Amino acid sequence: MIPTHTLGVAQTPDGYRLSLHEHNGEYSLKLNGEQLMSSAWTESELVLADEACRFPQRVDKPNVLIGGLGLGFTLKRVLELVGPEAVVTVAELIPEIITWNREHLGDINGRLLDDKRVRLHTGDVFDQITGAPAGSLDAILLDVDNGPTAMVHPGNNRIYDPSGLKAIHRSLRPSGRVAFWSAAPEPSFVRQLKKAGFDVEEASAKAYSRAKRAIHRIYTGTRRG
Repeated sequence: MIPTHTLGVAQTPDGYRLSLHEHNGEYSLKLNGEQLMSSAWTESELVLADEACRFPQRVDKPNVLIGGLGLGFTLKRVLELVGPEAVVTVAELIPEIITWNREHLGDINGRLLDDKRVRLHTGDVFDQITGAPAGSLDAILLDVDNGPTAMVHPGNNRIYDPSGLKAIHRSLRPSGRVAFWSAAPEPSFVRQLKKAGFDVEEASAKAYSRAKRAIHRIYTGTRRG
């Protein structure tokens, strides 16, 4: 039997146990023992990047904000898409996740955090959104919980409520895009995004490429006006 190795353990600000594991060359993050993400299940993280960076017009030097580093797959895909002059800020609340990407995950995604385009912020992505100059961001990618309603951390609600969507709208340039990862369909969230001033697209996403069904959703809003 191939053993599972625990590579690191951290505590979230609200007291949950977060851990990184390796088994037979695959890596996973667990929250209180329940799998949060895996290097074998990355399809929806890639779709999140594809949708956010599908700009309506050419952007030579995109300014991109990613909420959550995770195992690095979304960041890797964004860097493949945005070109050599981009600035990509990653806001990660848990400092150990940044350390684990540097120390343990280079074999699956390379040295992403050493890319000259990457800026790291150890803290809440919401602070980056509210602190950004108006109209300064070309894309925002948010994979910070299970979605607009199925949240593990109730504090994340501020991203999805009307004031949070207003802050996102303000920080984006006209035609800038925000993409939200959701564990399941959220039809009411589409209405909220439209009301907040976004043209909305919904994309289905599989958990992994050979999955029979696309169970996750990516909701993308393009800023109007």
